[in-house]
Amino acid sequence: MPKSILLIGAGRSTTHLIEYLCKQGLENDWNLTIADMDPELAVLKSVFENSKAVQLDINQPEKLDKLVEEHDLVVSMLPAHMHMPVARTCLNFNKHFVSASYLSKEMMDLDPEIKHKDLIFLNECGLDPGLDHISAMSIIDQLKARGCYIREFESFTGGLVAPENDDNAWKYKFTWNPRNVVLSGYGGAIKFMQEGEYKYIPYHQVFSRTEIIEIEQYGMFEGYANRDSLKYIKTYGLEDIKTMYRGTLRRPGFCKAWNAFVALGATDDSYTLENSENMTFREFINTFLAYHPTDSVELKLKYYLNIAQDDVEIWHKLESLDLFKPIKIGLKNATPAQILQHILERKWTMEPNEKDMIVMWHKFVYMENGQRKELHSSIINKGEDQQRTAMSQLVGLPLGMATKLILQDRVPQKGAIMPIYKEIYQPVLEELKTYNIRMIEKTMG
Repeated sequence: MPKSILLIGAGRSTTHLIEYLCKQGLENDWNLTIADMDPELAVLKSVFENSKAVQLDINQPEKLDKLVEEHDLVVSMLPAHMHMPVARTCLNFNKHFVSASYLSKEMMDLDPEIKHKDLIFLNECGLDPGLDHISAMSIIDQLKARGCYIREFESFTGGLVAPENDDNAWKYKFTWNPRNVVLSGYGGAIKFMQEGEYKYIPYHQVFSRTEIIEIEQYGMFEGYANRDSLKYIKTYGLEDIKTMYRGTLRRPGFCKAWNAFVALGATDDSYTLENSENMTFREFINTFLAYHPTDSVELKLKYYLNIAQDDVEIWHKLESLDLFKPIKIGLKNATPAQILQHILERKWTMEPNEKDMIVMWHKFVYMENGQRKELHSSIINKGEDQQRTAMSQLVGLPLGMATKLILQDRVPQKGAIMPIYKEIYQPVLEELKTYNIRMIEKTMG
């Protein structure tokens, strides 16, 4: 009997996922239903003979119930805060659930019932989180099997623009959800461990606490801490580790300039600005600065942020966004973060023929036979164009491959899980090699 998959959400990261599921469906007798709030977007993505498009608003529980009941497995590509209604519906109708988002406390609260119903709710199976777990656990298990003590682990991932297209002052363009980029680091505690000590970074310091990473053939990057690294100590089985640090990559100079927006308050998403639709870019910046009858916005901003007169690099980045021009915003009742996103999208949107680039880098420091050794592992992957991105590929393929494993009854673990098990990560890594996606490893010491 044919199996059926329901994909909810047809955004920019689903291109390769849909293609993979449909091609696998032709081989395995599966069908795919693509559901989205925007019916035109769903139709646009439904180009395979074993796929169909439907309109779905998850706030319509009767329609959601009907769709979930008709399928064997649900893949949710909705924003993270929208997963739970879908997950609860899957639980009600005894259906497997898969997503690329972080495993939330609310999802874990369902774990006993998920296990009781012999279901799999697989989370954190995209790029980051996802491929980072898959690639890291493969190395961790190999080192443990050799009797090594893993002392330090650092992991960084960046969704960047390919070097041939990094033609703006920031060397950055949006390769995934712009809102998530603007709100990066906002609202949650940044936690990690360094040399056996617990470290915490408040949001206003995140982008001023960076480290430089060099990757062979691709040059220098800077990394800043990402979310809660501490919870992965137990997840990875590294209870005796001294350093556990997970972060995000950008090109050098990005974080210092971005920190200007954080210090200014332009990334705040907690309130709206009155009369925002009639405000200009210049007036938006001036909103956060003290009144002065004669000083210019530029002068006040430099003084407020303590930007030196000769700091050409950071000032060039700010000016390149047209921040000081009288360009009308046109967004009604917008938050500062929404306005900043609007400003950035004018300059950071990829052109149709431009390519993105994913950079993932792991560093392991371990002891083997009394000797200290260091292993670096990296993935560098470029997209084809604005639609067929590396981001879409490295989010969609691990997710699709894990979905296949579940439908083929090859995942013995039940409950709310992550792809940290050999039954998941090993076949996914092997299949990724057929797409020329592989970790490049280098051992020092």
